[in-house]
Amino acid sequence: QVQLVESGGGLVQPGASLRLSCAVSGGTFRAYTMGWFRQAPGKEREFVAASHWNSGAPFYAESVKGRFTISRDNAKNTVWLEMNSLQPEYTAVYYCAADSLSSAATLRRKSEYDYWGQGTQVTVSS
Repeated sequence: QVQLVESGGGLVQPGASLRLSCAVSGGTFRAYTMGWFRQAPGKEREFVAASHWNSGAPFYAESVKGRFTISRDNAKNTVWLEMNSLQPEYTAVYYCAADSLSSAATLRRKSEYDYWGQGTQVTVSS
């Protein structure tokens, strides 16, 4: 059974930084493309970033490029999302997801992901 557990969310002021973590148990972590998605109140869940299983290459939504950094450690079965210069519009529940042996062409699609964490709340407010 594959389980994903996110941590690191919280309430921060605009301009602050946060680092989210996602620990994965079960399955073969190195074979998973790891993605981060977010869902704001009243909105659909949207792609934020992903780390491809094979190349390790990062992929980002245009809205977070230059602000967010995704990284992974296959030895620790963990993926992180470093978020800088946070703004109120980034307030959302952030979810970690795993997709087995995915293609780089489809990793932005939430429907492609097989496993999801429970989410961690990020609130940016003064």
